[in-house]
Amino acid sequence: MIFPRRYARLVFSVLMSIYMVTLMTGVITWANTGLSGNFLARWGHAFTIAWPIAFVLILLGAPRLQQLTGRLLRP
Repeated sequence: MIFPRRYARLVFSVLMSIYMVTLMTGVITWANTGLSGNFLARWGHAFTIAWPIAFVLILLGAPRLQQLTGRLLRP
């Protein structure tokens, strides 16, 4: 599936939030509760709570952070 360029910010936000939340909730769930038992269920629960929050934060914050990055880098 290929999206029109006008959806670049939205597609980036979806992909970045899924990537980050998958890794972070997995590591934090593992660190707090271990791999035993119903790890995947606990991980999935943490993901469903964290993903919408991360998506909105990335959608709103990424453009500003990209601008700040540009200002912090030498030409």
